[in-house]
Amino acid sequence: MLNKKSKYLQIAFNRSFSEVKNMISLLPASDKIIIEAGTPFIKNYGVGGVSSLNYWWSNKISGPVYIVADLKCMDRGSREVEEMAHAGASAVTCLGLAPIETINEFIKKCGDVGIDSMIDMLNVEFPFEILQKLKKLPNVVVLHRGVDENEKNKEKRIPHEQIHRIKGAYNDVLISVAGGETLRDVIRTFFNDSDIAVVWKSFYQSPRDTAKLAQEFLKLIK
Repeated sequence: MLNKKSKYLQIAFNRSFSEVKNMISLLPASDKIIIEAGTPFIKNYGVGGVSSLNYWWSNKISGPVYIVADLKCMDRGSREVEEMAHAGASAVTCLGLAPIETINEFIKKCGDVGIDSMIDMLNVEFPFEILQKLKKLPNVVVLHRGVDENEKNKEKRIPHEQIHRIKGAYNDVLISVAGGETLRDVIRTFFNDSDIAVVWKSFYQSPRDTAKLAQEFLKLIK
């Protein structure tokens, strides 16, 4: 469902059920917005939470939507992948730190159930080396600077240089960049040729400003 010629803003939701429902109602109806069920949200609300995100955003858009379930699979994720697909997820995440066998099985299972595979390279120094070992490439590679890193090690940069290296070798892989929260971060992300910019903290901290924040970010997307 993702267009390789487009850019997308992925918003991760991690607040309470009622707050997230209200925040989604405030978003502009744009097919450039990807809705993410963040890991804490999934832990609290499970497949029912993912189904609700799909329902709320589908009604807002009045058409097909793209929902990411941030499972961060590390081992034996096949069952969770299937459950999230049935709940309406369009994509699921697996950690690049997982065993190669696990990642291979994860990608295969995503293909079997008809959803996109996302490999999150959080704390992976050389993502390219992981991709070289896989039987089949994921649909999306997530280059990720973690929340704790953002707060405690601000000098550590998002690995934008990896984008061109990965895309130069693998034309069909989309690149998502997570870990930047400001408009400047998102501009830099798209300038470096990423396809998806992931944000959450600005929305988490200011749920009343959801509509305004989303409009500001969407201005950056052509």
